[in-house]
Amino acid sequence: MPSYLARLDTWRPAAWTDLDENVRGAIRQGMLRPPADPHDRAGRGGGLGALFHRGPSEAELVHALCGPDGRIREAALGQAADRPALLPLVAIRATDWAAPVRERALAVLAAALPSADAGTLAATAPVILRIRGRLRGAEGAALLEEWLRTTTPDVLTALFTHRDRTTRRLALRIGVERSLFTPRELARTASADPDPAVRDTAADAAAAADAPEETLGLLLTARTGRVRAAGVTALRRAGRHAEAEPYLYDRSGTVRACARWVLRQDGVDPLALYRAACAEPVTMPDRAPLGLAECGERAVDLPVLWALTGHPRPLARSSAVAGLRAFEVTDLPRLLALLDDPAPGVVREAARTLSPWVHRLPERELLGRTGPDRLPHVRIRALRLLRDHGSWAYEETARRLAEDPDPVVRYRTHLALGR
Repeated sequence: MPSYLARLDTWRPAAWTDLDENVRGAIRQGMLRPPADPHDRAGRGGGLGALFHRGPSEAELVHALCGPDGRIREAALGQAADRPALLPLVAIRATDWAAPVRERALAVLAAALPSADAGTLAATAPVILRIRGRLRGAEGAALLEEWLRTTTPDVLTALFTHRDRTTRRLALRIGVERSLFTPRELARTASADPDPAVRDTAADAAAAADAPEETLGLLLTARTGRVRAAGVTALRRAGRHAEAEPYLYDRSGTVRACARWVLRQDGVDPLALYRAACAEPVTMPDRAPLGLAECGERAVDLPVLWALTGHPRPLARSSAVAGLRAFEVTDLPRLLALLDDPAPGVVREAARTLSPWVHRLPERELLGRTGPDRLPHVRIRALRLLRDHGSWAYEETARRLAEDPDPVVRYRTHLALGR
């Protein structure tokens, strides 16, 4: 890496846009000597015209490319064509306000992209994508996309491993358009990639393919609900509707909705399955009550949910309470009683269910639950409800709990106070 750029994180697109702005600002403030007029052949103004004849140093060329004088920026682009390390700055000049600078930069960029090595491309593509939202940034982005649609697959593969997520998203999208990834590769990406947008694109593409068994398996066992949902939807295309039934009880609402849709396409009523499951509390999947509320009937299914708030398993109880919220239950005394549950998850769902009606809750009920005789998670949820209530007692109660002997209560109270 040339010495001038040695301190620059060239893989980070913001580093290049910051460099452009900082150099121009430094010249305007007199902190850097401005480059001279390139038409000053005799070099009377500092000699950039003469400098271009002998070949500028990297630092001189950076100053010329980023300087405030458009004629100097335009002249510098001719020298930058032979400096691959500065191609990101050429990309920035492709959004220049001065039309001659912009047109020349686009011409240099179009000529340089096909021959750029992996390192140059890895530095330049993220810059182009970062500035495409500028007033004149669309042309450079279109140029990049057009070239990526015809370049060799290894270029897209290299960009797909880039740490810049916008670059990776573009590489994946164009790779999918060009059918460069196998269904299995897409499924593995959807299952493991840290970027949600990449996972979604890969999952949709994998599900749209005539995926083999192992591909469907990767989608259906993914950690992310959106990816599992794509796998469940693909079960219909594969003619395996019945295999969607276990996903009626998935932890993701999107997956549950997709499972219901797939089963309905096969003539199966998911509501009947939910009701049958909830009628057998011992063998009932823990999230069956929530699924029941999502597609059930209030008059028929609400009593079932109330009964399941006493289920021995905490997750089943919290699912039932969440189902009550889906039915917009307003029986405040019964909901308040759920705040005393020994399971934090149940109390969390009860507090969320009470939240829309917090101004109708008696303050004494909430204050009583902040006392030292209550479980820590009950005290914290009651404090938050007091805050949302706008209670006069909130500040005083929060100060008291901030000094509580229980470390969990102290920590959560400090978070609630923004400390």
